[in-house]
Amino acid sequence: MTVDLIIDGPIAKIVLNRPEKMNALTNEMRGLLRDYFFEVRYNDAIRAVIVTSEGRAFCTGADVGRMGDSDLRASRQRMQAGSHAFIRIMHATEKPVIAAVRGHCVGVGMSIALACDITVASDDAKFGQLFRRIGLGPDGGAIWFLNQRIGMARAKELVFSGRIVEAEEALSLGLANFVVPGDQLMAKAEELAADYAAGPTFALGMAKKLFHMGASPSLEDFLEMEMMVQPQLIHSADHQEGKAAFVEKRKPKFNGR
Repeated sequence: MTVDLIIDGPIAKIVLNRPEKMNALTNEMRGLLRDYFFEVRYNDAIRAVIVTSEGRAFCTGADVGRMGDSDLRASRQRMQAGSHAFIRIMHATEKPVIAAVRGHCVGVGMSIALACDITVASDDAKFGQLFRRIGLGPDGGAIWFLNQRIGMARAKELVFSGRIVEAEEALSLGLANFVVPGDQLMAKAEELAADYAAGPTFALGMAKKLFHMGASPSLEDFLEMEMMVQPQLIHSADHQEGKAAFVEKRKPKFNGR
């Protein structure tokens, strides 16, 4: 499987397992993330969740090589059934969710980490919103999550520049809650998960819900807006050039259309 679900007592681990492709997200992986989060959300025996990965990267974003052409309606449906489906249920899971991030965590991979409540990063972690390189805007609720975590001004700079943020800067910005040596990553995530799992799960879940209710617009409303924007960008000339440049491993030549 390209995503694994491992349950150990009250703690569930959801593991991206496509290391040969640096865990670039496929439609199959999106579906598995949705299904596994549905399972852990409604399993009362599970009281904390860790999202992590196999290999040297957390997730390098969507598998651009598998991105096909489609019309606006099909693009909207793909977003609803794909990244939005699992991001919604991650966000709605009323128990603590911890991201354990190593290596590259970019594009929709960064959206996965942002959708978690707490992020533990290894000292080699690298975060980035690289959508400008393929002529698209961020998806998976990334802008909404970034606004909540680091504020609009800093979020704009990261999105507009498309630059990589190293682990220590991620900690100072608030993209990560903890930075640890790589060989201590899982131990730290498991320590946190055990502490949360031993706590008052119902109360923590309600606190999480109150945090979400304090954000405006809601994630649901924001994702609706995202579905109006991204399908248009998929048909832009810049996205076609960005996608071709990515596949051909060259620098794109954008014309702003």
